[in-house]
Amino acid sequence: MKRLILWTNVLALAACARAIPPAPNGISPISAIPGVRVPQVGHTPRAEAAADEAINDLAEAAPDDLVIPEFDADGISWDIDVRSFAEHPRVQYYLGYFRRMSRTGMAVFLGRGVRYEAMIRQRFEAEGLPGDLGYLALIESGYSNDAVSRSHAVGMWQFMKGTARGYGMRIDTWVDDRRDPVKATDAAARHLRHLRDRFGSLYLAAAAYNAGAGKVSRSLGRLQWDAQADTTEDTNSDEGEPLTEEDSEAEAPGSDAEPVPDSTDITSDAAFFRLAGTDLLATETQDYVPKLIAAAVVAKQPERYGITAPVAAPFGYDSLIVSGVTGLDVIARAAGVSAAEIRELNPQYLRFATPPGTESVIRVPAGTGEKAVEGYARLAPKARVQFLSHVVRRGERLATIAGRYHLPVQEIKVANPKVRSTHLKTGTRLVIPAVTIPSALAMRAALGPAFGRKPYTRVATHRVRSGETLIGIARRYRVSLRALRRVNSLSVQHTLRAGKRLRIPS
Repeated sequence: MKRLILWTNVLALAACARAIPPAPNGISPISAIPGVRVPQVGHTPRAEAAADEAINDLAEAAPDDLVIPEFDADGISWDIDVRSFAEHPRVQYYLGYFRRMSRTGMAVFLGRGVRYEAMIRQRFEAEGLPGDLGYLALIESGYSNDAVSRSHAVGMWQFMKGTARGYGMRIDTWVDDRRDPVKATDAAARHLRHLRDRFGSLYLAAAAYNAGAGKVSRSLGRLQWDAQADTTEDTNSDEGEPLTEEDSEAEAPGSDAEPVPDSTDITSDAAFFRLAGTDLLATETQDYVPKLIAAAVVAKQPERYGITAPVAAPFGYDSLIVSGVTGLDVIARAAGVSAAEIRELNPQYLRFATPPGTESVIRVPAGTGEKAVEGYARLAPKARVQFLSHVVRRGERLATIAGRYHLPVQEIKVANPKVRSTHLKTGTRLVIPAVTIPSALAMRAALGPAFGRKPYTRVATHRVRSGETLIGIARRYRVSLRALRRVNSLSVQHTLRAGKRLRIPS
């Protein structure tokens, strides 16, 4: 019998993760597998899709001329410095933006946040960070584990692929640990702690999380140099006294001497706002901390901004460890829960199954762990993997069937050794290995008609950039090249042009 271990600790995986996330760049998430998400706190899938679309425009859309409630902190406390900067013009700007989108977006985001808040706060506080810094997940992704940015960052905390792999995160065709809320939160906490220790300021650490530590460090150095140069110029101009030889050596750009840092100036939270008032940071980074502060204000008093306070069960689960390939739908049946519930708790498994040749943790709803373990132990090894069947229609070829299921032709041949691939007979029943199918199709197989009968549904659009190729866009959104051509009526010879909008099928 395969080794099975039951875990009941909400943060059981947190201590195992050691990956450090990258500095996100140009984040604007979209749902990677629309239609699969389990609605939370009463929100419909359409409302959640609208919310994810709303965060796309967070950095660009200007709020309407709304009357923003006067800042009132009576009875409210924050463990980041909100009070000093709540009246800042850019904070007020994003308070207006969040209030405008409250009926569709912020209510959904805060509903997701309520679910993950306890887990995020506990992990951040374990690293010596304030729990309110966890609102970065709201402005990064709206707390969506399926969020994908225009720069290919993924998950609630927006990891880039190269950086994630460099710090031990598994990313392949089976698993994408960037989508795991526990591992991603653990990594975000570690990374933000490192940045806080480096810059001495939470807000400078947040800016470095967005723009990169090197960029913020260089910008601070330039800001300090310019300030010292201005002070020296003003002093010499007013007094008419020439620079001394010692002053010249210390301040000359070509000298080996480095500017002496003023710790009270460049390691305070106020230093971020001085830096944001220059052109040394990109606009997105200049607005990153104001978004964080605005999000913290709204999240602590949503009713004041026209948002119904969301209610959701905290993120909790039981876990079991399985060896080798195991279908998540099989675990769902063993636990007596829906496949969608298992998908929500295990978004990192891209093929709705655990990968071969390794031990994997599968989360199940709290209270169902023992039942899942017992049910799984009773299954024969062959019953732990689901196979689909496909009845050949008139005129269908093996290549056509393989394209429909996003599979290489060879995998279907291996699964059907007695079938002649060159002459498929109408009515022949083919075995389709479900665990090799990407998650969207595997979920469709597990959920049946409720998932949606149409094979291709318009769920998003993509504006082509200079240098992009059709196959690159297909890989980015994890759809087949054939499906992308079909939904956009593109011929094989079609040449993409920058600016063209493409419909992205599910």
